[in-house]
Amino acid sequence: MVTADERVWNRRGLVFSATLPFLLPFCNSLDNVVAKAAESGKNEYQVMKDEIRKVVPKGRAAGVLRLVFHDAGTFDVNDNSDVIAVAGAEAVSLCGGPTIPVALGRLDSTEPDPEGKLPQETQNASALKQGFQRKGLSVQDLVALSGAHTLGSKGFGDPNVFDNSYFKILLEKPLKSGGMSSMVGLPSDRALAEDDECLRWMTKYANDQDLFFEDFGKAYVKLVNSGAKWKSS
Repeated sequence: MVTADERVWNRRGLVFSATLPFLLPFCNSLDNVVAKAAESGKNEYQVMKDEIRKVVPKGRAAGVLRLVFHDAGTFDVNDNSDVIAVAGAEAVSLCGGPTIPVALGRLDSTEPDPEGKLPQETQNASALKQGFQRKGLSVQDLVALSGAHTLGSKGFGDPNVFDNSYFKILLEKPLKSGGMSSMVGLPSDRALAEDDECLRWMTKYANDQDLFFEDFGKAYVKLVNSGAKWKSS
């Protein structure tokens, strides 16, 4: 029998194998970033953003963003954490979402992530909140970051547009009327919509996309910085 941890690791492996090929050409040429920055007069961060945009099409933005969530701890011995953090932010911006500044200088991991750090899609709201709290993220952060499910094929509006459709659709409670099929959202999305504390933030974001963008950007930075070790300057 496949355990919950094994399902999480299988899902994580699929995300990495589906997404990393698009970033690997860039990851393998990171040494060129400094040279390109010197040649162009831009800083390294801007060069990295420009180069990532060349290899990440809109159709892959959702996968790149999922990669960030799966990489929020550590994954492999050389995990190119700066590249993944910047790529996720650029994926959001590419699809019409907020511009999210990302600091550089993370040390890549030296060992794989321990099992059980990723939230499971079948968890209830209480378990999800506890999991995010262990990473220093609030309920507000949890709800804002969950809005990333607006990208991709989960059924929340245009799969290539980053907006607040996720919250609007969940507030319609189609799951109550029987209108929400099993292909719309994850069980965890539905769990959040049934939690009073989460529902307050979902309502705010459904009514104010600018607020959602602002809070998503803040939560994203907290996520990619969570547990990070930094290079000494």
